[in-house]
Formats: sequence, structure tokens, C-alpha cells
Amino acid sequence: MAIPLTLGTLSFLLAVIWGAPLIRWLKANGIGKQIRIEEPESNQVKMGTPTMGGIMIIVPVVVITVTLNIFNLMSGTVVGGSVLAPLLTMVSYGALGAYDDWMGLRGARGAVGLLGRYKILAQIVLAALIAVILYFPLDIHSIAIPTIPQKIDLGLAYIPIAVFIIVGTANAVNFTDGLDSLAGWVTAFGFAAYGVIAFLQQQIYLVTFCFIMVGALLAFLWYNAHPAELFMGDVGSMALGSTLAVVALMTGQWLLLPLIGIIFVAEAISVILQVGYFKLTKGKRLFKKTPIHYHFLLLGWSEMQVVQRFWLVGLLAAMLGVALALL
Repeated sequence: MAIPLTLGTLSFLLAVIWGAPLIRWLKANGIGKQIRIEEPESNQVKMGTPTMGGIMIIVPVVVITVTLNIFNLMSGTVVGGSVLAPLLTMVSYGALGAYDDWMGLRGARGAVGLLGRYKILAQIVLAALIAVILYFPLDIHSIAIPTIPQKIDLGLAYIPIAVFIIVGTANAVNFTDGLDSLAGWVTAFGFAAYGVIAFLQQQIYLVTFCFIMVGALLAFLWYNAHPAELFMGDVGSMALGSTLAVVALMTGQWLLLPLIGIIFVAEAISVILQVGYFKLTKGKRLFKKTPIHYHFLLLGWSEMQVVQRFWLVGLLAAMLGVALALL
């Protein structure tokens, strides 16, 4: 673990150093958060805060990971080259998220970026490509179940399952990204948990990748701490969610992802339930507002109370997930 932890620290230093210049550049170019009218009043003060901060995470991770794996890629080593799967996922979903952010910034107040149907279609296409890469070149198509020693081969059924997990996690993290440092911390817990799981499986390259991600996330959180100087935007949330899903798939322990990412699941389910209940009751609401972190804000919790309590749940869930992976 010495090398992954050291590289995680290096990732933090590289990201945090260029964070301040990035914020200045974003401000100079008017790349600031657009607040939707229906968001809680407490969020209105965040209008104009620099966004698209996910770039701050993606760039150092790409630079460090590619530099470390140049030799492996040139020699065709599949073990080292396997980190291309989460790297490709992060870059492709990050590019899609960046385009979505940019489309939203070009619009008027309350702009939402790409239309939902186009965004989900693009996500599915990207996820299908990544699932095929996992299945064929990397020969990953199984599931690990706690207490059962051997992984279970799912055959071609693995591909649609992988697509669902990647797209679902990308959007769940996107829903979670609404309060200062919430999505960043919970995602960092997720990558740390899967880094430990990969270490137990002796997937050293995947361990290294996970802790490089953790380091970059901690650097982002340096600037995203309340009151945030920088938001990750869709370029960050979509990239992080999809990449975490791919890491989980590569360990085979993706059955634990809903537990390790329990906050993401709660946020996504709250939105689904709200929409379904609204349609069934012809206008009534199950929650005051969704995603569910807004519900607690409107109940009277402060932003930091919501965030810190969600952190605690997320950390405990990640710890329990690692414990189950040991069974």
C-alpha cells in the first residue's frame, strides 16, 4: 500500500496547486454556477460560484496514471493496461458532463444543459462501449457474493447489467452534487473502500488508481469546503460516478456498491419516488423537495448538518462494505 498511498498524496499536491489558478481562470471566463429557480433559497447565494471544477480532479489523475503505465501499455501488459478502462470512463463521461455544463452556462438563469433524453442516450452508448471492453479484452464478467468463495460467471448477461450500473451510478452521483463537499466526500469514501477491496484481491494497479482518485478528490474538497469556492459540475459528478461503477465492476464486488454508495442510492431513489408519487397522486409530493438533501434543508437542518450527517452514514456504509468483502 506504500506506493498507492504515496501517489495519492502526489495527486493531492498536483491538484491542489493548480486549483487556485483554475478558479481564477473560471472566474475570468464567467464560468459560474447557474441556480435553478426551484432550488431552496439558501442555494441562491451560490449563484456565479465557479463550476466545472471536476477538471481539477480529472487532469492530475490522467497525468499520473498515464505516466505510470506508459511502460505497461507499450509492452501490452493487460494487468497494467486494465486501468485504461476506468481512465477511459472518467475521460469520456467527463467530456459529456463538460458539454452538458457548457450548454447550461450558455443558457439563461435556470438553464439545465442537455435535454435529458439526449444525455441518457449518450450515457448508455458510452456505458455499452465500456461494458464490452470489460467483457472481452479484460475478460471480466462475474459477480462476487459475500460468504461464497468463488465468483459467479454471468456470461453475456454481464454487459447489460454493467451498462445499468455505470449509467445509474453516474446519475446518482450527479443527484448528490448539490451541497458543499457532499458528493466529493462520499465519492472519496467509495474509492477508498474499493481501493482496499482491490488490495485484498492483489489488483495493485487498480489500488493505485483508486488512491490517486482519492488524492485528487481531497484536493478538490480543499476548495469545495463550505462556503465553496468551486463546484465540480457535471464534468465531475458524471465522471466520478461512472468511474466508481467501473472500479466496482473490475473487483467483481459490485453487489456491494449500493451499500458503499448508500448516499447516492438514497438520493436517486428519492427522486424516483418523488416523480412516481407526483404522477400517481396528480400533484402531491412525497418529500418537500428532491434530491433528498434538499428535503432536510427545508426541514430546518443547516447545510453543514445535512452534509456532515450524510458523511457519517456514507463512511459507516463504506466500512461495512469492506467488512462484507472480507467474508
